[in-house]
Amino acid sequence: MSNTGTWMQRVAQDWLVLELAIGSGATALGITTGLQFLPFLLLTPFAGLVADRMPKQRLLQLTNLGMALPAAVLGILAVTGTAQVWHVYVLAFLLGSASAFDAPARQSFVSELVDPVDLTNAVGLNSASFNAARLVGPGLAGVLIAAFGGGSVATGWVILLNALSYAAPIWSLRHLDASRIDAATPADRGPGAIREGVAYVRARPDLLLVLSLVFFAGTFGLNFQITSALMATEVFGKGPQEFGLLGTFLAVGSLTGALLAARRTLVRQRLVVGAALAFGASVVLAGLMPSYLTFALLAPVTGLTALTFITSANTYMQLHTDAGVRGRVMALYLMIFMGGTPVGAPIIGWIGEEYGARWTLLGGGMLTIAGVGLSALVHLRLQRARSTRAATLAERPAEQAPAAF
Repeated sequence: MSNTGTWMQRVAQDWLVLELAIGSGATALGITTGLQFLPFLLLTPFAGLVADRMPKQRLLQLTNLGMALPAAVLGILAVTGTAQVWHVYVLAFLLGSASAFDAPARQSFVSELVDPVDLTNAVGLNSASFNAARLVGPGLAGVLIAAFGGGSVATGWVILLNALSYAAPIWSLRHLDASRIDAATPADRGPGAIREGVAYVRARPDLLLVLSLVFFAGTFGLNFQITSALMATEVFGKGPQEFGLLGTFLAVGSLTGALLAARRTLVRQRLVVGAALAFGASVVLAGLMPSYLTFALLAPVTGLTALTFITSANTYMQLHTDAGVRGRVMALYLMIFMGGTPVGAPIIGWIGEEYGARWTLLGGGMLTIAGVGLSALVHLRLQRARSTRAATLAERPAEQAPAAF
């Protein structure tokens, strides 16, 4: 229920910005998206530490309340006709701040609810639930905005519905059986806990590769809030209903990818790399589509490749991380995955203003492919260097070996 409301607000907030920022909609969308995800860059390391130190069941109730309040304020401003672009900027940042504390706790909470053998399946089903809501939310938002008149007031009513939807996860969390939650041992409260999480990741080349792929895809490719809005309005000349339906078409592929992910028992690096390349290629193809129909028909493929990449990267990080640092590691993952958006979204928005909406997809997809190729090449060279070093040490005579301390 809450995820449906979240997807409804994403469409409504974007449409509100386009209504308020006449003549500079692409730039305003980029700034709004960037501000909403900026807290992931600034706050997520601290949020991950909080997730490792505080019971996640209680923390998630607080974060859901923290997300409901900015949504309620923005909805009231829009309904009363007093909303301005800077209001959206401020409230998007506040909503993103609460989300920055919510995400690492929610991601790492999955492994406390299920056994390790079921984690891949659980992550896939979690994504399926999220994308089932994505099937309904954008299309429903478009229909409601059109039914309420299509202006900024109409978007406000949709945003208010999202504010109310946060009651569902708060109620659910309060009624979980705490005795059946396999909570990790809380992290020490001494200094250096965040550095410990960073050091853990730095010592793991496999995790560094996944994080690098996530950075390029998240920064330049996963900007559907901007690209879909610009393609629908500027290239194909469509209204809020058609814009909302694009999110639904994307979710058809995303839901398929999530259900396929739920069947996997093992996630390897090659799957993460291959899915990232396929996603970048699908984004480039989307930018070449000649009509709204062909663009919409390709959207499920883009959603499938995107979700396959996201779930495989997420599952790999969780399965290959010790429980005591999982909150901090997932926080770093989310900081890079979503924190890259404040960098990429304004760039993509500016590209749309200067060169046209199609280049938001063409440029984003090509940058994703180039980043994946570069990351894989660097990883292979580092692996070869490590193997060569290990072989040299193994062949060194015992008397030449370094002294042990």
